[in-house]
Amino acid sequence: MNKTIFEITKMDCPSEENLIRIKLDGISSIKYLDFDIPNRKLTIFHNGEIGQIENSIFELNLGGKKISTEQIDETDFNEDTNQSRLLWTVLTINFAFFLIEITTGIISESMGLVADSLDMLADSFVYGVSLFAVGGTLTRKKRIAKLAGYFQITLALMGFIEVLRRFFGAEKLPDFWTMIIVSIFALIANGICLYLLQRSKSKEEAHIKATMIVSSNDVIINLFVITAGILINWLNSNKPDLVIGTIVFVLVIQGAIRILKLAK
Repeated sequence: MNKTIFEITKMDCPSEENLIRIKLDGISSIKYLDFDIPNRKLTIFHNGEIGQIENSIFELNLGGKKISTEQIDETDFNEDTNQSRLLWTVLTINFAFFLIEITTGIISESMGLVADSLDMLADSFVYGVSLFAVGGTLTRKKRIAKLAGYFQITLALMGFIEVLRRFFGAEKLPDFWTMIIVSIFALIANGICLYLLQRSKSKEEAHIKATMIVSSNDVIINLFVITAGILINWLNSNKPDLVIGTIVFVLVIQGAIRILKLAK
């Protein structure tokens, strides 16, 4: 068996990991993929030559570069069911708060909450593509990814249109108390996700580290929405809500574009 290490300079989050997994799906010589997203490294355990694998990685245009190849003894790779259960828990929390935030965002007329809900949905899609597609065919994985990407872009574009309508229309203040309270609960939920991930025995594994990075980013967005709610009350203007909503919508569309790459 051979062990080859790649540097993937544009591998920033689980979206790129899924992109690589789907690109390499079907190459029978690959036995195991070990992702280290924080350090942008991919270790591939495989039999035979690296040529086909290397070409597939280069075709992704993610800045892939082979670092080393060495021969090792045969290794038995087993999936950790506890890790899978943990990821399902994190996914469920994210999706639940997508439903809560989009509902309260519409009721309170807060674009910040609506945008944050779509960010939660984006995270759910990233992990859902991986978990639902385990053991499935490449066609099925691409179909799921394509549906997820287009759905996110559609929702985000609708959000942009609403932001423009509110920016140029009559100013109506969103319910800042709802924004602050719901975002605090979302902050607590993301804090719980980070706690569960941190106490996991698998916390040093790359995929779990990547999940922790995503949850940490969610915490920052929650704080932005809370800040927007405070500024709305202080300035008596809806502009902070629209600005935060726009920023998060951009992040959601960037994530959706990454997901759509999975469908190519």
